[in-house]
Amino acid sequence: MVDPIRADRLFHRALFVALAVLVLFVRMLPLTAMPPRVPGPDLILCLTLAWVLRRPDYTPALIVAGVVLVEDMLSMRAPGLWPLIVLGATEFLRSRKAVLRDLPFLLEWLLAAALVIAMALAHQAVLALFAVPQARPGPVLIRALVTIMAYPLVVLVSHHAFGLRRVAPGEVDALGHRL
Repeated sequence: MVDPIRADRLFHRALFVALAVLVLFVRMLPLTAMPPRVPGPDLILCLTLAWVLRRPDYTPALIVAGVVLVEDMLSMRAPGLWPLIVLGATEFLRSRKAVLRDLPFLLEWLLAAALVIAMALAHQAVLALFAVPQARPGPVLIRALVTIMAYPLVVLVSHHAFGLRRVAPGEVDALGHRL
């Protein structure tokens, strides 16, 4: 017999990867010949932060690192730095999952915003430290702000379309372990 909790966890892990692949596919489509005036949000980062804050068991570290590494390769960024920064941020959140479980949405959004800005600044600082050519700080910060503004929409879609909800206090898995 199939354990429903394990099947649900595997389904949501596959869904996370499928959503990331869909975002990457749409980003690679040549929809316009003109470059955008305002950079679009990093939807994979929003999706990752939202899912780790709400259900860390659906987004293990290897899946997060793999998805962001593939994004790095397809975006032609310096491979490995951004996945390392994202993995560090998600593990920071994962280590505080008991405290963050009861966080109101506004504080969750502020935490995600602080992480997005810190991650963008850390990325810029490391690239500058090693004299790697990089984008100007203006567009990077605008992209961070657009990503922060997109976060509530990603949470809303994840909650209503994909059934992603926070773990209830006292919720256990099939073996009686606390989630």
